[in-house]
Amino acid sequence: MSGDVQLFQTGPSATGWALVLHGGAGGRVEELSLEEAGTYTEGLTAAYQAGAAVLAAGGTALDAVCATVQRLEDDPLFNAGRGAALTSEGTAELDACVMTGAGRAGAVAASRYARNPVQAARKVLEETPAVLLMAPTQERLTDWELQTVSPEYFATPARQQQLRRVQEGLLAGSRHGTVGAVAIDVHGRVAAATSTGGMVNQSEGRVGDTPIVGAGTYARDGVCAISCTGEGEAFIQGVVAHDVAARVRYLGVGLAEAITGTVAAELAPRGAMGGLIAVGADGSVVVAHNSPAMFAAYADGDRLVTHT
Repeated sequence: MSGDVQLFQTGPSATGWALVLHGGAGGRVEELSLEEAGTYTEGLTAAYQAGAAVLAAGGTALDAVCATVQRLEDDPLFNAGRGAALTSEGTAELDACVMTGAGRAGAVAASRYARNPVQAARKVLEETPAVLLMAPTQERLTDWELQTVSPEYFATPARQQQLRRVQEGLLAGSRHGTVGAVAIDVHGRVAAATSTGGMVNQSEGRVGDTPIVGAGTYARDGVCAISCTGEGEAFIQGVVAHDVAARVRYLGVGLAEAITGTVAAELAPRGAMGGLIAVGADGSVVVAHNSPAMFAAYADGDRLVTHT
């Protein structure tokens, strides 16, 4: 990241579990003007509650992050699932990744038919020997018993208007819209999930950091779980999510210090903007970004904190 980094963190979790989510980083005025109805705070709160309910009931970190991200994918305010950013051709090509702290991951790229790409990514993890699948077909999704939709489902009027304005030069295309969640459950296991529609007006076939393990998404039990949002090419080249985890694992530094170290070494030299969320092995939470805004939600004690 370039510019000053804003850091928000909490101490170790008293409940034995912790969850933090993000709804993307970028320019506040541009993003908040996309939809007339609904609010980001309500969307972030509902998504947090979906994942927190899983963890409070003793569920797994993987179940929690998938429930959280699925809720964000269903909310057209966010750049994932319905309401995702559109390519230069007016289509939606969706990417998603999930990873468990045990070291297993699944991802999809250029998904067009899965209503919830995060669930398709989970099926890659659980049902195939692969890690990353391109453009899963309707037949495969049906075999996995996932809900499919027509590609038109994802293209909301607000996103179509945004694409027209970008192509007419009236609006700068956002490069930072992504959603994600990381969690640790009562058994001490961590997981991460990330989902995105990519960049507004991107070329068809472009894939960012979200589905690339170690770039936009990473998890390791006993270390941390991370989900990123920002200029994807820089996050890929810097292997940002893994670099943060490696600093914690091998240097023994704290999570916040690891994040600032990675920002300085890998993102600042590239002039990249964005943010990330992380949960540590003790249940501590960090939210970091250098963009004008980053949409996030996490608990600080008994209080739910939302960033919009």
